[in-house]
Order: sequence, then C-alpha cells, then structure tokens
Amino acid sequence: RVQLVESGGGSVQAGGSLKLSCVASGDTAIMGWFRQGPGKEREGVAGIRPDGAKDYAESVKGRFTISKDNAMNTLNLQMNSLKAEDTAVYYCAAGSRPWYGPLLRQEYTCWGQGIQVTVSS
Repeated sequence: RVQLVESGGGSVQAGGSLKLSCVASGDTAIMGWFRQGPGKEREGVAGIRPDGAKDYAESVKGRFTISKDNAMNTLNLQMNSLKAEDTAVYYCAAGSRPWYGPLLRQEYTCWGQGIQVTVSS
C-alpha cells in the first residue's frame, strides 16, 4: 500500500496563502485532496485524474490550484485568498483504479495522516 505524507499546513490570516504538499511512496493512478472541518463531513477539495484533468469543489474554484510532479510522486495544493471557512484538517488521498470521480471518497484507498490548516478572520 502506498504511504502518503503531507506537509505545509499551518495558520494564516484571511486573504493569505498556503501550499500543501504530499509525497507518495509509490506510483498512483489518481490523487486528490480532501478536508474535514469541525463538525463537518470529509469533503473533496481537488483531484487529478490519470489523464491530468483537474477537478475542484465549487467552494475553492479560482482560489486553489492542484498540481502533480510525477517524477517526484508529489501532489501539491496551492491555496490562495484563504477564508475562515477553509479551516480544516486536509488529507491527501491516492487510488489505483479510477472509477467514481476525483472528489468522491470511495475513489481512494490510501490516505495521509492529515494536516491542520487554520485561517483566522
């Protein structure tokens, strides 16, 4: 099973930026970012399909950018114009058999440990 290690979380004021990174221990077919805010369900934020196509949740479109460095097995999430409602634990996810779509939890079999992002207003 692929191991995923996230980095780059922290605290920032509203309007600021953060970049999350996730290093995978092996090859993956599909990767994505999820988040879980206080008292909320885990939700898909952004994902990259095997053909390179990118999907974003409506709430982050135009503010977040997902990218993948295949040579380094690294997935990144650049988060700009952060809002207080972006506060959550962010999780990196990977899957080997794409089927349901990059923003759905059942697409993924491997998960990182999660990393906290806190945005103060």
